[in-house]
Amino acid sequence: MKEIETYIVDSFTDQPFRGNPAGVCILKDELSDSEMLSIAKELGLSETAFIGEVNGNNEYPIRFFSPVMEIPLCGHATLASSKVLFEKNGQNAINFVNIQNLRLPIECNEEFIKMGFPIYETMPKEVPFKLLKALGIEKVNNSVYNAETSILLLEIKSAELLKNLSPDFDTLKKSHNEINGVLVTALSTKAEYDFESRYFWPWSGTNEDPVTGGTHTFLAKYWGKKLNKSKMNSFQCSQRTGFMEVELLDEKNMTIKSKAQIVLKGKLKI
Repeated sequence: MKEIETYIVDSFTDQPFRGNPAGVCILKDELSDSEMLSIAKELGLSETAFIGEVNGNNEYPIRFFSPVMEIPLCGHATLASSKVLFEKNGQNAINFVNIQNLRLPIECNEEFIKMGFPIYETMPKEVPFKLLKALGIEKVNNSVYNAETSILLLEIKSAELLKNLSPDFDTLKKSHNEINGVLVTALSTKAEYDFESRYFWPWSGTNEDPVTGGTHTFLAKYWGKKLNKSKMNSFQCSQRTGFMEVELLDEKNMTIKSKAQIVLKGKLKI
């Protein structure tokens, strides 16, 4: 029997039971893909991260699984994993390397954790009427697509409309068969935030991801161009809510900064 040190961490929040909960498993032995998927299903969270042994370059291999499939890159599970390692080992800087061999530098400054991420581009994309109807959206300001994540981005007219969306998820899933998720966003009316978003992904995870760091790999540049800003504050107006600061460093690199709360520690037996 294997015992795996396991955590549940609420990411992108300064309060327990807010933000986005992620599972974090610290591995001493290798697990098969099917074992990691089974653990992700058992925990039932939008993603669970699996952290391997550190190498000589202070790099930790990391993989992410939803209850449905492996996810190459996950912001909130990266933040959760960082929180665990910083508290467990007393470090203030680490690096993760994901399944795509993408290196993610992470820094800790008091309660805030800053993560390095790539910047991805978007391209114009038509949206099926059935998808809009399933979301409860009559009209979009803009619709674009990011190829690396296979996610549609829809900008709508108001944050109030965004907050009140109540999708028909069965119909939504049937409305498109070539995407991993749909991100809906709007300009924020809150003084402390620049833009807001919600992320729906019944194709590859749960119905709604409460707070999503990975979508900001293209969402930050999208709003940066519109607002002519390199540093912005983002709010995800899901039921649990969450926040982060994003900064565009150059054309290819950005940072995501926020907080996380460890709410559970235990041992998983398989």
